[in-house]
Amino acid sequence: MIKSIYETHLEVRNLDESIMFYEKLGIKLAHKIEGRRVAFFFIGEDKQMLGLWEVEKGKEFHKGHFAFGVSLYELENSIEWLKVRGIKPSENFFGLNPIEPVVHTWMPAASVYFRDPDGNSLEFISLLDGESVKTNEVLYLSEWKEKFSK
Repeated sequence: MIKSIYETHLEVRNLDESIMFYEKLGIKLAHKIEGRRVAFFFIGEDKQMLGLWEVEKGKEFHKGHFAFGVSLYELENSIEWLKVRGIKPSENFFGLNPIEPVVHTWMPAASVYFRDPDGNSLEFISLLDGESVKTNEVLYLSEWKEKFSK
């Protein structure tokens, strides 16, 4: 019955600052409700939705995580793409520096991680061709290609 995750929501501390950040990622603002301090973005042709909810100062704040699906070509160029927009890829994720995408061998999928202004963990991800390798090892994409690509 379930075919996808249609929407996800994140808490933010400053809605207007967050709107500007997510627009830098090329996501289109669909609707903002000023009185509730919430904004909704549509992503992709299926109009998947991202909701940003501003948390009142002094209230408990929860960081979240989600991944944007991208093509492998886009992923391979995403570190520079982020830097051009003033967004720093996350350093030392899984002990690896953000010099190229990393591969989760058990999926297999390649990823680049970064954070929004509130520290929410964001990810660009692309599924890879080939069989999964059932290990907790995380490799650079170049290492994956060398070891496992045909």
